[in-house]
Amino acid sequence: VQLQASGGGLVQAGDSLRLSCRASGRTFRNYTMAWFRQAPGKEREFVAGINWSGKHYPEYVKGRFTISRDNAENTVYLQMNSLKPEDTALYYCAAYGRPFIATFSSPRNYDSWGQGTLVTVSS
Repeated sequence: VQLQASGGGLVQAGDSLRLSCRASGRTFRNYTMAWFRQAPGKEREFVAGINWSGKHYPEYVKGRFTISRDNAENTVYLQMNSLKPEDTALYYCAAYGRPFIATFSSPRNYDSWGQGTLVTVSS
């Protein structure tokens, strides 16, 4: 699966941004899709995931970020609201080729990664 992420940019604290990730493949509806981020000097961390079991978020983005997908367009989105400077990072989309996953938050569980799109939030 090839993934192409887009939508990053420079915004101010409190602003919103929507990231997109388009996937190749004919069975996209069966993929587990997720967003991760990595800030300089930090490990890659889970931001949001979606599959047949539903949507999953860690506490630090819950209520601010929303993941969604359009299976007809082979695209997953990440709507980010009330952005904070600590949300600044390179954001990656990831795919796992099955509709369920053991652990959303472990990067090792994903088969494919996009190239990353940079989100910078100024204070």
